[in-house]
Amino acid sequence: MLEHGGRLRAAAERYRIPLAEWVDLSTGINPRAYPVPALPPEVWQRLPEANDGLEAAAAAYYGSASLLPVAGSQAAIQALPACFPPGRAVTLAPTYAEHPHAWREHALCALPAAAIADAVDSADTLLLVQPNNPDAQRFPREQLLAWRARLAARGGRLIVDEAFLDAEPGDSLVPLAGEPGLVVLRSVGKFFGLAGARVGFVFAEADLLARLADRLGPWAVSGPARAVTAAALADRPWQEAARQRLNADSARLAALLNRHGLAGGGGTALFQWRPTPDAVAIHARLAEQAILTRLFETPAGLRFGLPGPETEWARLEAALSRL
Repeated sequence: MLEHGGRLRAAAERYRIPLAEWVDLSTGINPRAYPVPALPPEVWQRLPEANDGLEAAAAAYYGSASLLPVAGSQAAIQALPACFPPGRAVTLAPTYAEHPHAWREHALCALPAAAIADAVDSADTLLLVQPNNPDAQRFPREQLLAWRARLAARGGRLIVDEAFLDAEPGDSLVPLAGEPGLVVLRSVGKFFGLAGARVGFVFAEADLLARLADRLGPWAVSGPARAVTAAALADRPWQEAARQRLNADSARLAALLNRHGLAGGGGTALFQWRPTPDAVAIHARLAEQAILTRLFETPAGLRFGLPGPETEWARLEAALSRL
């Protein structure tokens, strides 16, 4: 079982601090989630149906109707490798650990960013997270499209996980979904703060979506989750306000970390990454003050999600000042 952020109960038990006292910065999830509306009783009582408006809302929000709703992008991450014949898969190192774990039965090669370009022509699958998790590494959109073309010409594919890209919709490859050799994953867990709903989308060619749907089976997304997600994807005013707030808060977090000696690294609208050889010690010192960050030991670094209310910002500032 791979380790992830958000294991707040385990941290509370380890440090013997009540759960309610913690500030959880370990996940990169929007701390001000989309306000879930009241749901009609029938979404709890009836089996989910594909004509309930979710697919239409997703097509309008993301920019493509070549989509399949899934139970969080994690469901697609686990199922996609079995949709392709065995081959050579190339991914970035470091990256979201579930991706290389899912492709472990293929010939997997994890490479630093500088080595990706030279590996494309010998790969069947190029798998990237854009922007990357945890270090926020990015590749130019034009470069990704050029790699897709080279892969598709040989029957290969580019798979791009855009879980952290909602604040920058113009950089998405989703509008090109349906072209040969392109698969894009999206999730509502991060930007919308609806991680518990477990809803994501796969954008790809129709035949791949059909194979994936067959593997995942019927009713992959629950009725209540479909209703909440459809509402969130259609709420343009909330989305625009969230983008402005998240980008401002991310810049504020970067400045705060820099002031307290945690400089370098990079970030997205939802998290900041700080490489440091003292990551283990800093993680522990912050946890002793009931602030949970995401620790990475290889490479050594910390990922900081965004604080929510001003009380959390003040607690983080005070804790950092004590390091």
